[in-house]
Amino acid sequence: MVTKIIISRALGCNYKALACFRITLASLLLAELLLRFRYIEAFYSDEGTLPLNLLLPKIDDVYKIVCVHCWNGTIAYQNFLLSLQVVLAFSLLIGYRCRLCASMSWFLYLSITLRNTWLAFILDRYFHYMLFYLSFLPSGVIWSVDAYLSKKGGSPPPANETICSFATAAIKLQILWIYLDAGVGKYLDPLGGWTFYAPIPALDTYTRHTVGARYLYALLGPFGLRLMTPLVVWVEILCAPICLFGSVLELDKVVQLTIAIIISLHVGISITLRNTVLLSFVACAAWCVYLPASTFKNEYPILQKTRTGSRNRAQPLIFFLLCGSIWFETMSDECTQSVQHIYSTLLHNRWNVFVGAEEYVTWEIAPGRLFDGSVVDVWSKNEEVNWNIPGSGAPCTSTARHGRWRSFPYLAGLDGDDGEALWGYICKEWNREHPPEQHLLRFNFFMLQADVLPNMGFSATRKRLIHSKTCKETDEDVEEAIEIMTEIAKEEL
Repeated sequence: MVTKIIISRALGCNYKALACFRITLASLLLAELLLRFRYIEAFYSDEGTLPLNLLLPKIDDVYKIVCVHCWNGTIAYQNFLLSLQVVLAFSLLIGYRCRLCASMSWFLYLSITLRNTWLAFILDRYFHYMLFYLSFLPSGVIWSVDAYLSKKGGSPPPANETICSFATAAIKLQILWIYLDAGVGKYLDPLGGWTFYAPIPALDTYTRHTVGARYLYALLGPFGLRLMTPLVVWVEILCAPICLFGSVLELDKVVQLTIAIIISLHVGISITLRNTVLLSFVACAAWCVYLPASTFKNEYPILQKTRTGSRNRAQPLIFFLLCGSIWFETMSDECTQSVQHIYSTLLHNRWNVFVGAEEYVTWEIAPGRLFDGSVVDVWSKNEEVNWNIPGSGAPCTSTARHGRWRSFPYLAGLDGDDGEALWGYICKEWNREHPPEQHLLRFNFFMLQADVLPNMGFSATRKRLIHSKTCKETDEDVEEAIEIMTEIAKEEL
């Protein structure tokens, strides 16, 4: 009996905490999906960087069945699927048919990730696991359309009970694993970047990317960041264990304080690093499941009830995912881990990011020559080519293009038809947005680097040519451009 109480307190979740988790996660999912519309053509259609005629020969039959985004490569079809995902996310947000919408959202999110695994970031891994577990949680019991309809049908509104099930245990242990993996990875950094005695502490190298980061750097100074660097490691390692033990001992204030600390850490990340706002907020949303019942108005642990979840379809599916993740990380071979199978997307469960200090920062430019003879930066779409470090905070990968474009520079090794589709899209994109006389003839794609030095310093910039591309124009395009340039020359004379 005592063991059952301990397990229920540690691994159970109350209904209002689950409702908060559903609402926050669905809101962030909705924001992410709406942002995806910008990338439909570039990354998910046959008009973009990875058309289906190049992807399908490389993947197996299971991949082709599971990835419904691979069934058709038209922009209209991809817009339809993304619109369906938006509808499901909104339905999940308001709490209508919660488990169905969560499970369908999970499946379609897995599918869109499989459509272009070049774009798979840790944010997508968060959504993958959080939506999967949400599919088996009673998140619509309170604060939902489902709850309203149930009340209207004569059912009394439920109390904020704590329910302990295989799903609640799995999601709490998943969060425990996320932070242990991240924290231990930093602790074991062979270069010691997250220690007090590091030559340049990791936080010193990361708090340079944005204007907010520079304000934080000025506020804390190099010594303050040196003090905080090892503190971040121990916050990540200890936050989940403290919440679990605090829940067992009913130390609600300790649990709430720990959650507040980890949320403040993620808010700090969102302010100081580019492209991390959604990731940080999704990480914060996951901590809703740890909120004690006393967090909510008129709810006290002494009055709450605890129910044990009954056996259902959640157990075998969650057990399969957990065992599959362990198998993938420990026993699978290189072939199994390749992107031609779904396993690398479905079962990947490692979270050791930012494990070392940044030794250098990178950014990209792509000087291109147009038909009219001018030279522009086609990567940032600026009329001037600037080789200097970007002025808005320190540089970072893909400074000129944020979001899903961050993966583009890492694909420089692609050649053949893959490389032609990738680099050719830059030509098509520029020419579509400009008149014939300003069409792109050719461009060079450079990656620039600068070493991180103490006291917000950087070394001299060094450049590396990644790719040279000559754009292919039709004879009609060339003739039209020549005619226009001839007319302009006559007018000038």
